[in-house]
Amino acid sequence: MPSKGKVCLAYSGGLDTSTILKWLLQEGYEVVCFLANVGQEEDWDQVREKANKLGASKMVITDLRREFVEQLCFRAIQCNAIYESRYLLGTSLARPVIARAQMQVAKEEGCQFVSHGCTGKGNDQVRFELAFLTIDPKIKIIAPWRMPEFFERFQGRNDLLDYAAEQGIPVTSTKAKPYSMDDNIAHCSYESGQLEDPSKPPPTDMWTRTDDPMKAPATPQDVTIIFEKGLPVKVISEGKEVTDSLELFIFLNAIGKKHGIGRIDIVENRFVGIKSRGCYDSPAMTILRDAHLDIEGLVMDGKVRSLRDQFVTHSWSEILYNGMYFSPEREFVENSLLFAQRRVNGEVRLRCYRGNCYITGRSSETEKLYSEEESSMDSLVDFSPVDTTGFINIQSIRLKKYGMQKLEEGSGLDKA
Repeated sequence: MPSKGKVCLAYSGGLDTSTILKWLLQEGYEVVCFLANVGQEEDWDQVREKANKLGASKMVITDLRREFVEQLCFRAIQCNAIYESRYLLGTSLARPVIARAQMQVAKEEGCQFVSHGCTGKGNDQVRFELAFLTIDPKIKIIAPWRMPEFFERFQGRNDLLDYAAEQGIPVTSTKAKPYSMDDNIAHCSYESGQLEDPSKPPPTDMWTRTDDPMKAPATPQDVTIIFEKGLPVKVISEGKEVTDSLELFIFLNAIGKKHGIGRIDIVENRFVGIKSRGCYDSPAMTILRDAHLDIEGLVMDGKVRSLRDQFVTHSWSEILYNGMYFSPEREFVENSLLFAQRRVNGEVRLRCYRGNCYITGRSSETEKLYSEEESSMDSLVDFSPVDTTGFINIQSIRLKKYGMQKLEEGSGLDKA
């Protein structure tokens, strides 16, 4: 059979992508496999060996951890990014760096196609393909889970397992596996299987990036985080100082794991319109976000912070969740974010203890918006109480007119 062309497949070595690799080969494509190291626990040699045995012409593994932390995770911290007030976007944040690297490999290897193992109901298919098409509008995409010839043959995991057994594809999955996981340095996600019933609690032994808070140490751990322009540049805890960005993130992950910090269990609204129950544990992201929020309270202008919260935080979070990282609106919003973070400098001290981190203090040597004397109830320096009378009078002009309207209507202020 003549080759239909060359495909760069996002390959993890798991059940889905191993099946897709074999299927693509049987369909007549040459396949280059690509795997991004974004901090997941993985036996890299085993993945490489498996891809080669199944027939891939090449297996490319790229370490993207530093790029992921510095360009996406830290930007999310500067933004206080959060989706639907709960989710810290761990999966969404990883997709742009993975997609960009996959497209680079596709270009270097002369591939006419890129492919992935994302399901037809999930967000990731949107995230990857919007990235692919922005980076190279002419790229051709093979999405097996949206192709009738594939999904009619493989309607679920049991069909995949049967095919794997038939084709001699080694897999670690079993028909009893209760949920699916996606791991990276920012978090681990848990979905599907037994988690699809939102009324039932997740298994206690499911979590991988956090230890059980109920069994965490009885002794708290104090941590100091130093920020420059909204970015964490140093972490100090128990006599250890870390300044390298990647090592700093790994260090906080270890602290958060030990103390059970960063677990959530939510029902979220996917971009494709389906509600989904997901569980996530994000130790370093949770600690850094809490600390960043706190230092902003000390050093950031109140009006700038209010506008950033309303516009930048919400918009940037949705842009990332919906797979629009490679878009003009993300660039526009991010420039506003960087401007807002120019003076977010200082240190935050916090205490990690059994599932939570508690702020114990904050300070800044360079940003002087806060004045202890000015805010004190025992001092009148630079403040005259008489001025407040005029302030209240001005603020009340509009409200008094509104009150008169309500009285004339006979509705009173207790009614809408």
